[in-house]
Amino acid sequence: MRFKISILLFLLSVGTIIAQMRKWTLEECIIYALENNITIDQFELDLENAKIDKSDALGNMLPGLNFQNTTQASTGLILDPTTNGFVTGTIFSTGGNLTSSVTLFDGLRNIHSLNRAKLNELANQYRLENLEDDISLNVANSYLSILSNKEALKVAQAQYAVTVEDLKRTRELVESGVLPRGDLLEIEATAATQEQTIVNNENLVLLSRIALAQLLQITDYENFDIASEEFNVPPADILKYSPKVIFDKALTFRRDVKFSETNVALAEKDLQIARGVSYPTINAFMNYNTRYSDQTRDPITGEKIAWRDQLWINDGISYGAQVNIPIFNGFSTRNGIKRAKISVEQARLQLDQTKLDLENTINQAYVDVENTAKAYEATQKTLEARRLAYDYTKSRFDVGLINAFDFSQAQARVDNAEAEVIRNKYNYIFRIKVL
Repeated sequence: MRFKISILLFLLSVGTIIAQMRKWTLEECIIYALENNITIDQFELDLENAKIDKSDALGNMLPGLNFQNTTQASTGLILDPTTNGFVTGTIFSTGGNLTSSVTLFDGLRNIHSLNRAKLNELANQYRLENLEDDISLNVANSYLSILSNKEALKVAQAQYAVTVEDLKRTRELVESGVLPRGDLLEIEATAATQEQTIVNNENLVLLSRIALAQLLQITDYENFDIASEEFNVPPADILKYSPKVIFDKALTFRRDVKFSETNVALAEKDLQIARGVSYPTINAFMNYNTRYSDQTRDPITGEKIAWRDQLWINDGISYGAQVNIPIFNGFSTRNGIKRAKISVEQARLQLDQTKLDLENTINQAYVDVENTAKAYEATQKTLEARRLAYDYTKSRFDVGLINAFDFSQAQARVDNAEAEVIRNKYNYIFRIKVL
């Protein structure tokens, strides 16, 4: 028994270690976010309801069929349902009705309702897909933020390692009397500043990891981490096209636009349904009924007629049609049509607003890509120049031509330039993905 418990504890500990060692890729983060988002679950339920509504609308166009049975026992002066005569005594009777009805014409409301249900299902699908796109983009942005902070941390740590070597060499030169003690203090101050930068970058990595974990609804922040994926700067081929061309293309597939377009079609169907209320309604029906009574007797022999025979003797069929013509209903029909017209105009205005927002977003994204591309290129050139200046300054510092303060300033400029390159790199990658 102890052996089994030990094995179980060992397997649990191994499982915990494996879970802690797991590194999430971007694809895994997006898939997990889509599978565990509460709003997505709610939208999926709305979509299921829309499918049920479509089934209801289809069922309303089909004939209805209902069966009704009444069985009773009566004592005293009672009405015999088979003869419609009063008798005294105890009667056991039963009767059944099978009724079918169908709507022949209702101002095409059933047809419009079915088409509306189909559009509503499509609208819910677009809404769900649009939410999935937004979540995927948010996860990607948060993921890239972690990578950017991690890369900045690595750079800071590498710079600190170089400073530590400079610090050792400077201390030896100071102790041998080659350099003044002020140079050592300056290098020590630079090392302390870089240590603080490392601490700040570690905090940024932790905070960005927590932000992504919260977005994924993962509570184990301490063990959550992402894989060290390499994201190269993609080519900006999309800048070959103008914002107008990109906008026209986006109109053909953007889910938010499709959703707004479908809402216009839904409002138009609601208007058709409202207008259908003012038309006459024609229904057809057919009814088959039969009955049995234990008091029914053969008029010749006086014997009770059997239950099965009575069902055939006492049965009957009725059928017909019913016309309902609306004449006046307190302005409700007319006001319903007016409200439906207003809803159509509101849906069209919302569609125009959605297109306008999309066009503004594309123009802004286009400018962002151009600006971040220039900024990224400029920071790369700046970093190259800062490194050359640093190498020149270091060579002069090594031979004692400049003091430690000037040398630390050159190194700080390189540190800042490298941090700017990293920030602009990932900002540029994300802006291209947005566009």
